[in-house]
Amino acid sequence: MAATLSLLKLPLVSQKPHHPQSKLSLPSKPTKHIFFNDSINPPNLFTETIHHLKSASLPLTTLAFPFFLDAKDALAVNGEFGILEGRSFALVHPIVMGSLFFYTLWAGYLGWQWRRVRTLQNEINELKKQVKPTPVTPEGKPVEAAPSPVELKILQLTEERKELLKGSYRDRHFNAGSILLAFGVFESVGGGVNTWFRTGKLFPGPHLFAGAAITVLWAAAAALVPSMQKGSETARNLHIALNAVNVLLFIWQIPTGVEIVFKVFEFTKWP
Repeated sequence: MAATLSLLKLPLVSQKPHHPQSKLSLPSKPTKHIFFNDSINPPNLFTETIHHLKSASLPLTTLAFPFFLDAKDALAVNGEFGILEGRSFALVHPIVMGSLFFYTLWAGYLGWQWRRVRTLQNEINELKKQVKPTPVTPEGKPVEAAPSPVELKILQLTEERKELLKGSYRDRHFNAGSILLAFGVFESVGGGVNTWFRTGKLFPGPHLFAGAAITVLWAAAAALVPSMQKGSETARNLHIALNAVNVLLFIWQIPTGVEIVFKVFEFTKWP
């Protein structure tokens, strides 16, 4: 780059157009010359401008040429990106992903509670089929009797479902899943970019592959939502299964993530 910048300091040699000058000089003013009028014509000015542009193209080409020859100038190491290569920026990924792990568990709890709301109604409907008709007197009046165990169970489940409905678990689970998907995908990609900032390359290994799998599982689970909203039990069960695998992968990659954090403290500096 130093050679490139030195070339920029070279003087530009402009090509001056040749103007015919009169060979006659005035005796009374020997130090002055008379030029023909065609020296200030617009065509001559246009020609001179073109020559100046041609002479300027050389340093511009010289400036851009090293970027095509030396690709290592594009690597993000040795301080080219300042704080983006420092310890502060490197610790953003583990802090965010650690928070998202607990947020994943919270989103799973909300989803399970919403599932409980739906399954309770199914249980209540099945129990109602087992209730025997109320006996009546010959006059047609219902006989007063203690509620059967089945009826007591129906009352219990109904009250439980009413309390769950107050929690608005459906909307809360949907919002939590949306936040998890957005921040999870963003920070998964951000972790790889940060590694490139600090080292100029990526390191294929268990942590990278597990992180990529978790990101894919997030997207796949979210893609099932339209089918779930239409009442597909298959989509709902698959949604739960994908997120369960996601949590297991999350737990499995924690040790490798902690190991990387130790390396960050070893090879980086504040900020």
